[in-house]
Amino acid sequence: ALARAAGAGGMVGGQMLDLEAERIRPEEAGIIRLQAMKTGALIRFACEAGAIVAGAPAADRERLAEFGSAIGLAFQLADDLLDLTADARQMGKATGKDAAAGKATLVALHGANWARDQLQGLVDQAHALLCPYGEDAVLLKQAAEFVAARNS
Repeated sequence: ALARAAGAGGMVGGQMLDLEAERIRPEEAGIIRLQAMKTGALIRFACEAGAIVAGAPAADRERLAEFGSAIGLAFQLADDLLDLTADARQMGKATGKDAAAGKATLVALHGANWARDQLQGLVDQAHALLCPYGEDAVLLKQAAEFVAARNS
């Protein structure tokens, strides 16, 4: 599962699509695909890995993988939003690189307000996926909130 998440169908393939996107600007579906592969695949796996190690049923593995997909997209949206809106001192790195490079991002396509709305929706989705686990999922819920609300 880790090899798939890191390999051609995951992070490596997503990086290839990201490099290609500098040449051929993808539409929304292409941006979502490359982000799900590039960043999202490893986050999805990390969320599923505990269930794999614990020998959890397939339904729990899939539920936690879906949670990982939601927070993976939230992570990328937050990162792109910060690149657009934060200052370099706050981030600890240069900002505005995506816009300067003409990089295709969902934030560039739809704007900062849309991205903020989407972030809240992804946190809500992540929380809903964790409902069956009750109090056992408090840390995962907090992780989803952190990913979406981070400021650096």
